[in-house]
Amino acid sequence: MSVKEALIAAWKFCLSFRKSAWELTDYPIVIRKQRIADPASSSPEPVHPAYSARIVNWWVVTGCGNNPGEAAEDLTAQFARMRDGRRRDGKPLPRPGTKVPLEFAPSNRVHAHPELTEDFIQRVLGLDWAFVSDESSLWDFHTDKTNDLFNAKIKDVYGVDVSDIESGNLAMILGRIHAAQIR
Repeated sequence: MSVKEALIAAWKFCLSFRKSAWELTDYPIVIRKQRIADPASSSPEPVHPAYSARIVNWWVVTGCGNNPGEAAEDLTAQFARMRDGRRRDGKPLPRPGTKVPLEFAPSNRVHAHPELTEDFIQRVLGLDWAFVSDESSLWDFHTDKTNDLFNAKIKDVYGVDVSDIESGNLAMILGRIHAAQIR
């Protein structure tokens, strides 16, 4: 963390005592231009979105976009998703400016059938490996506006329609694929 980020975090921490219901604007936010090119590609175009937005001292909430505004907008959506999940689980929001450790969600459901999970990661997500939990979703693996491409690939690979699972929750998707396989 840079000195500037530490100062912003300390300032937001101090301001946080003025109220108890925090919004995203109460947190220290950093937006950065990122230039991550695919080393295997001869194209100078980046593989990932050009900008990232994150809350200082947090590892759990990040937004991405092709410009600072899009990154901030995505961060707003990710923050709302995280906030709603914490409320649903009865957990308070962390105080602005504090460090939030990375929390791993349970993975009992996605690993109930480890061979299927591994096959799904390789054949659908196109990855050699990935950490997935019961809270993981297709949304975690792309930046498109819909899950249509993955839904079509799942239908093609497993013959199962999961397009009605709007959350893209992998535990639900893998459960449906497994149920179809044992029929």
